[in-house]
Amino acid sequence: MDYNKLADLLFPDVVLTPEDIEKRYPPRVLSEGAKVTRFAPSPTGFVHFGGLFPSIVGERLAHQSGGVFFLRIEDTDGKREIEGAAEGLIRTLAKYGIYFDEGAALDENGNIYDKGSYGPYKQSMRTEIYHVYAKKLVSEGKAYPCFTTDEELEEILQADKKSEVKSREWTEETEAKQKAEQLKMREFTLEEVEEHLRQGHHFVLRMLANGDPDKKIKITDLIKGPLELPENDKDEVLLKSNGIPTYHFAHAVDDHLMGTTHVIRGEEWLPSLPRHIMLFSYLGFKLPKYMHIAQIMRLDENGNKKKLSKRDMGANMDDYTRLGYAPECVREYVLTLLNSNFEEWHAQNPDKSCDDFEFSIKKMSKSGCLFDFDKLNDVSKNIISKMSAEKVYESLSKWAQEYDEDFYSELASNPDYAKRILSIGRGGSKPRKDLATWADAKPYMSLFYDRYFTASDDFPAQFSKDDIRSALTMFIETYDEADDPNVWFSKMKEIAEKLNYAPEVKLYKKEPDKYKGHVGDISMFVRIAVTGSVNSPDLYEVMHIIGKERTTDRINNAAKAL
Repeated sequence: MDYNKLADLLFPDVVLTPEDIEKRYPPRVLSEGAKVTRFAPSPTGFVHFGGLFPSIVGERLAHQSGGVFFLRIEDTDGKREIEGAAEGLIRTLAKYGIYFDEGAALDENGNIYDKGSYGPYKQSMRTEIYHVYAKKLVSEGKAYPCFTTDEELEEILQADKKSEVKSREWTEETEAKQKAEQLKMREFTLEEVEEHLRQGHHFVLRMLANGDPDKKIKITDLIKGPLELPENDKDEVLLKSNGIPTYHFAHAVDDHLMGTTHVIRGEEWLPSLPRHIMLFSYLGFKLPKYMHIAQIMRLDENGNKKKLSKRDMGANMDDYTRLGYAPECVREYVLTLLNSNFEEWHAQNPDKSCDDFEFSIKKMSKSGCLFDFDKLNDVSKNIISKMSAEKVYESLSKWAQEYDEDFYSELASNPDYAKRILSIGRGGSKPRKDLATWADAKPYMSLFYDRYFTASDDFPAQFSKDDIRSALTMFIETYDEADDPNVWFSKMKEIAEKLNYAPEVKLYKKEPDKYKGHVGDISMFVRIAVTGSVNSPDLYEVMHIIGKERTTDRINNAAKAL
């Protein structure tokens, strides 16, 4: 067959050559060892938690090596694209500290534009480029057209990122049938092609695979290590009937022209690697290095590991915003999952930014990472505890303004008061760790706001009401706001002694039968009366923040309730 004629028949309007395209995209001038990575999502919905993994890995590897990190929008599947998803994706990633050197970006009006010299960075705008390389493959006998009716093409039209994983019902009989159909599709003449085109029939373009599945390809994945995969014998669809490329074809062309050195993606893409290797070979492109990240797992109600699905809480990055997680906390948590030595490094460098951490491919897990909200909360508490009261107030107010307007109005009515509350126990070597999310702030701060405060009479049953009432009454009689903490607590000790409670805990532990309790119990009576809880911030600080009048009113009310 005259493949050049076939190429001209299929792509009569393509006059550019691969050489012409290559001139538009000269090799990048970078220092030795610099990595060029990309994040290439489809704008088909919300940003998945799993999307944070390859984006953070790509950003770290590129920027630590003096390379380039870019954003490419893979929007070739128009049926699944959601309006505004690409813009939302860019904003979400920026929120989590992921910025791109080039690629799709937002201008001041929120519109997408190309930042960089290797665009367009939206695949839907690169059709002309793909057709140049498609024509090249046809002219070399490495790709062929497949003409069918629209109904028969419906299944082929679904060739996108969602159709890569084989069905569990895949059988040898199914595979044999598809092989037979594949051989039949390869049989055609130029005259038949001309007739199809004359009648206006559409075609999909398929790669003519020459692999033997009984033979193995040896390749080293930077995470998984050495791999042996069966050669590709599937005639992969390269162009759909509307002329739009599939992911396989587009990513090969784009990663070559954009100079991608490392392709970072989920391990579910491993089965497609042989066809990508074949495509790069057919096109004459240098194969980038591949990194397949382990799947994110979760524990189900029975304690079994399951893949984190889109329906699970925490899968949607919007969940974290709504729940009140600070983006820097989520980012740091992801680093604990990605690099096994991150926590050790952070413990040794508590005051350093996580961006100072030297990310290592070798420290990435080969097996699934386990998603755990408890661990995320621990990480979050540590980070928030080290923030200044001003920073906490600013972030908390911003969150409350969107998700709790009533609480926001309280915060905004007296910022200095709110900051004073948030300053309790902040700083020092052992700061308080009360907040894992901004949503935790309202119940934590509620005792300082009368509209939220709930009095409690839930005093421990082992103490007599007379002792509790007497302790509260005596405290009010001696309380002076001008007292420093030492004088304040010495008065607590005096009350304890008068009620036959040990003035020091160690005395009580030494002779428990001699006392009704100890000074800590006296403090606890006052704490419950003032804060409504056994667990609350430093009592001395609380009293000075709410003031003497509210302090005495709450204690008197508690005493009366007894």
